[in-house]
Amino acid sequence: MKNSEPKKCRKFFGLGIPRVKLEELEGKLIVVEGSDGSGRSSQIAQLVDWLETSGHPTVQVGLKRSTLVSKELEEAQQGNILSRTTLSLFYATDFADQLENIILPALKAGFIVLADRYIYTLMARDLARGMDEKWLKNLYGIALVPDAVFYLSVEPEELVQRNLSKSATLDYWESGMDLGLSRDMFDSFLKYQTTIAEVFQKLQKHYNFEIVDANRSIHSVAKELRKKIGALLEEK
Repeated sequence: MKNSEPKKCRKFFGLGIPRVKLEELEGKLIVVEGSDGSGRSSQIAQLVDWLETSGHPTVQVGLKRSTLVSKELEEAQQGNILSRTTLSLFYATDFADQLENIILPALKAGFIVLADRYIYTLMARDLARGMDEKWLKNLYGIALVPDAVFYLSVEPEELVQRNLSKSATLDYWESGMDLGLSRDMFDSFLKYQTTIAEVFQKLQKHYNFEIVDANRSIHSVAKELRKKIGALLEEK
């Protein structure tokens, strides 16, 4: 008996990219969101092993991986003097380049694309810095709507401990030091990550992605993600 449910149609958030035939994008776009220390990289590494062992070819994308501007963006951030608009446009360019040259071709070839963060993180960061939401939605109207989005939610206090355990320091931008929240980086990190979590809660109501409790063990989170993605891959 044939499945009577209609096939999920591909679409862009806005106008998208011209001349892209959405019906040709046979692969799956799966996004894993979350702050530094949420376990994104570990989860994606495990998903790659699981998917490829199961016969699903994968491609990975993420922030600052574009061959077009990633090096320049990294260098610009070292000085800690970027304006919020310049920072936003740098990341938008990085994303657009990967979308056109990696994500869309991979989906057309039938690959599963695993995105280590997507436009949601970019929008959350910009909104936390007071950027106009309507402007941001227009800017990222080129983005393809993913097949699944999982936001790994971790309490700010836990994020601090994980980041300090990993590198013994906190990142300037992930601590929101450019916002003047506090002169103390530890305190600024907590305030900034609390704001980011609140923004993600608002974005979730609009974009309807799944929030995953990542305060748990890596194994527990991985098991949940495999179950949800497995169900997605079984859909026709």
